[in-house]
Amino acid sequence: MAAKLYDEIGVGYSDYRRPDPRIAAAIHSALGDAASVVNVGAGTGSYEPKGSGVVAVEPSSEMIRQRSSGSAPALQAEAAALPFGDDTFDAALAVLTLHHWTDRLRGLAELARVARERVVILTFDPEACRCFWLVEDYFPLITEIDRTLVPTLAEYRQALGALEIREIPVPHDCSDGFLGAYWRRPERYLDDGARRAISAFQKIDTEPGLQRLRADLDSGRWHENYGGLLERDALDLGYRLLISAPRSG
Repeated sequence: MAAKLYDEIGVGYSDYRRPDPRIAAAIHSALGDAASVVNVGAGTGSYEPKGSGVVAVEPSSEMIRQRSSGSAPALQAEAAALPFGDDTFDAALAVLTLHHWTDRLRGLAELARVARERVVILTFDPEACRCFWLVEDYFPLITEIDRTLVPTLAEYRQALGALEIREIPVPHDCSDGFLGAYWRRPERYLDDGARRAISAFQKIDTEPGLQRLRADLDSGRWHENYGGLLERDALDLGYRLLISAPRSG
């Protein structure tokens, strides 16, 4: 399903989904000194470390096409059937992708199988996202859908063993246009291109929520309710970095 979805909506994706340096620093810190890394569900290559030991796995041909020249070689394959032997890489990386996998638990097991030292996953907690004004007031169905798509912590631990969990606050000027990126720039959610680069919007009827958001911005109601956010530099919206050592877990 992920391949089909991104083959359809991936055009122009890289214009809006550029890696944020602060999030990149957190991911690279979690990867540590891993010399070989497989980036699963790699998309256009955001947050991949540089180096000859990096390999990308991505099911969508459109996303592979948008990878920049000089990026890691990419194989078209699914997370649930990685074309590598056991312990091939020092680390396995998966960035904001698990909610697209058709067999998430099998995919997690595959990450653990091919990684010798650690698995690093950037994901989000749908329950923590519920208080985000965008989904609470305008698109509540997003949370309901995400609950069915994102593994629970118990499921992560079942597949990967012991986990270290790090909060990833979203900067107010985040350059990676994922769902929570524009929490301090509400007008950006009215941009067709920005929404097209956010998969959650492709799963729902967006027009009623967009009409309410547009009206609230025009009337000043959004600023009355959420103007205090304009003083914040970063916000915790439930994005989490999970780090595991499969062999010790």
